[in-house]
Amino acid sequence: MNNPAFSVTFVRHGESEWNKMNLFCGWHDVDLSEEGEWDALEVSAAALKQANMRFDIAFTSCLRRANHTLEIILKELSLTDIPVQQRWRLNERHYGALTGFNKRQMADIYGEEQVQVWRRSFNVPPPAIEPTNPYYHAIKNNPRLRHIAEKDFPTTETLETTMKRVVPEWTDTIIPEVRAGKRVLVVAHGTSLRGLVKHIQDADIMKFNLPNSIPFIIDFDDSMKMVGGIRFLANDDTVRKAMEKVASIGK
Repeated sequence: MNNPAFSVTFVRHGESEWNKMNLFCGWHDVDLSEEGEWDALEVSAAALKQANMRFDIAFTSCLRRANHTLEIILKELSLTDIPVQQRWRLNERHYGALTGFNKRQMADIYGEEQVQVWRRSFNVPPPAIEPTNPYYHAIKNNPRLRHIAEKDFPTTETLETTMKRVVPEWTDTIIPEVRAGKRVLVVAHGTSLRGLVKHIQDADIMKFNLPNSIPFIIDFDDSMKMVGGIRFLANDDTVRKAMEKVASIGK
């Protein structure tokens, strides 16, 4: 393969406190678990360091688990002085009324098939979150999210509706930095990154499980079309096992 014109590096945040408890998290703003912090340092940052990756600018969401992952990476790479842009459109998908509930319990109540449809279908949303949900007000009143216009603040989302906010952020904010020659790092979430990958690859990714913490690189030609495949900064066996772990969550 000829040298690509551009490359962008992506990282899905490490395990969060709610990942650990197998809870639907979405827009609820929990931090990394101890294992998530370890992964950010010993998996994400270590892989980037070993590959001698350097960055000029970083993009992340407005949620702590992604922000904390990025902070750990930049500190380890001695890059704490680069600009960081927190963009709410890179937030995780909003899981609506499922927020705060155990994935196994929801499967027992609604059936495994229904929960998998909500989790993995392109355009079938879970029920919207209601004010009676114990986390509704914490999400709505989160100072990190107060700048979001009411019309843009979701109450439930699908991969499709998540892509409708993520893709414009990619096109309007991130790509101009890439085209300007900046070395760009994006640290975000499972569904927001899956939506970006789907857009970039123009492919069906419904069964694509994006592993936590393992950095991956996508190369582009002059017209920002993807060239080659996704390059994970880990060996194939490590990537396969991490993907299988993501696929098994909730079972």
